[in-house]
Amino acid sequence: MEQHQHEHHHHLPHPEPSEPTHTPFRIVSPMTYLVIGGCLLVLTAATTAISYVELGVFNAVVAIAIACIKASLVVLFFMHIKYSSKLTKLTVASGIFTFLVLITMTMTDYASRAWGRW
Repeated sequence: MEQHQHEHHHHLPHPEPSEPTHTPFRIVSPMTYLVIGGCLLVLTAATTAISYVELGVFNAVVAIAIACIKASLVVLFFMHIKYSSKLTKLTVASGIFTFLVLITMTMTDYASRAWGRW
């Protein structure tokens, strides 16, 4: 009877490394966070500095480009997407793609409504 009881104490199987939802934990050094934080501060200063430079229609383009770089750094390092599984990276990429499609459709509508008046 005792032998039968010991057979029921099986350990749950560990997830296979190839499973898309399983990612081994990665320890990120504090220096990485400090460097990325410093880069974010420098890019914020660059955004402020470029706002005083007259670039015409390119003021918004440069500001948005810097904002995209900062957002990418936050997503990759502070949200740990750089160290995540391919499934997580695909999910983030599909969200960005959907956002770009919606912005493109919005800008197309905006440009077509003011056609010939600007």
